[in-house]
Formats: sequence, C-alpha cells, structure tokens
Amino acid sequence: MAGLSQILGMWFLSVISEGSNLMHDVRPQVPQKMRAGVRRVNDPEATRSNIIAIATEEFAEKGFSGARVDEIAARTNTSKRMIYYYFQDKEGLFVAVLEQAYQRIRAIEASLDLAHLDPESAIKALVAFTFEYQTENEEFIRLVMVENIHRGVHLARSTVIHDLNVSVIDTLRDIYKRGRKAGVFRSGVDEIDLHMSISALCFFNVANRCTFSQIFKRDMQSPEALAHRREVVVDTILRYLKK
Repeated sequence: MAGLSQILGMWFLSVISEGSNLMHDVRPQVPQKMRAGVRRVNDPEATRSNIIAIATEEFAEKGFSGARVDEIAARTNTSKRMIYYYFQDKEGLFVAVLEQAYQRIRAIEASLDLAHLDPESAIKALVAFTFEYQTENEEFIRLVMVENIHRGVHLARSTVIHDLNVSVIDTLRDIYKRGRKAGVFRSGVDEIDLHMSISALCFFNVANRCTFSQIFKRDMQSPEALAHRREVVVDTILRYLKK
C-alpha cells in the first residue's frame, strides 16, 4: 500500500506540474502594438504634444467656447483627467495651444537666415514667408481670431508669448537698420508698425477670403491669385520702406 500511495502521489504532483505549464503557455500575450501604446502613454512629452495637436484642431474649428475637453480627450491617446493634470483647466490648454502656434511660426522665421541677405532681399523674403505661412496654416489665423474675440484674456495668462514674439521685432529692427545704413530705406519707421502692416496684409488674405470672394466674385485661393497677391503684399511693404 505504501508503494501504491507513493505512486499515486508522484502522479498527482506530475499532473499539478503539467497544469502549471499549460497555464503558463496559454497566458494571454500583449500584442506588440499594445505594448508600444503603453510606452507612448508613459511618455509625458509625446502625450502633451498629442493633446495640443488635437486641441489645436478643436479650438480652431469650434472656437474657445465651442470646443469641449471631453471631445478633445476622446480623440487623444489619453484621458480628460490627464488633460487637466498637464494643463490645469480648459483655459490652460488653450494658452498652451496659442503658445505652440506662435512658437512654430517664430522658429521657422529664425531659420530663414535673413542676416546674410541684403536689406531689400531680406524684407522680401520675410514678407513672402509670412504670406505663404499664413496662407498654408489657416488654423493659426483662426486661433488668433478666436483670441481676439475673447479680447486677449488667454494670452494675458501666458508667461512666454511676449518673449516668443520679441524675435520677429528684433529681426525687423536689424533689417531696417541695415537698410537705413545702406541708404535704401527711409527714416521714421517703427518696427512694431512695420510688423503690424506685414501681418495685416497677410492676415486679411486668409481671414476675409471667403467673404471677399463672395462679394466680389473673385477666387482668392487659386495658385495664380495667391501668387499675384503675394507679389502685391511684398511690393506694398517694400514701397513703404524705400526712400
């Protein structure tokens, strides 16, 4: 009997061991895409960038009042709770969107390397870039329009917007001084006024193109119309600056 008990015990232990192996073999495996997704969620910078990208689309399309944090969260790879963790509130998220929008255009401006161009060529390049960038990035125009509807209250919360936009004034000041020294630009031009004139001419072509096209029955979005308008804007600014 002792031998039989021993045999039965060994058989029972082998069954348990085999069952354990089977359970190990059938343990659900996490797909590679899901594992990658977990890593993305654990990447704070990627998560933050994803939220801002989706929020930019929502705010530009629906305005500050119309955009909903719930809808933004539903389109991202995170949650509403995490949006509030990163940005505190809806206003904080909108401020971050505005900061990102201004940071992008200023970063590209800084890469134009205008200091190595003569003053006239430099101002032509900067105006042409501004026109093309605003034409191709309607979201930027819409965000600025939304903030103006709200009288700039969200920009007032930003601690970096002013510093971000100092660069374009410094660039214009440098071009203008070189133009004055070379004797090609007139005196009495304020850099902020100059920046405002450039922005106004480029901004209008996007902000008002739908109403303008309807009223005057002119296609303002065709390649030919855009190329012509860009030349007009560049020429207008250059004539304003030259003696």
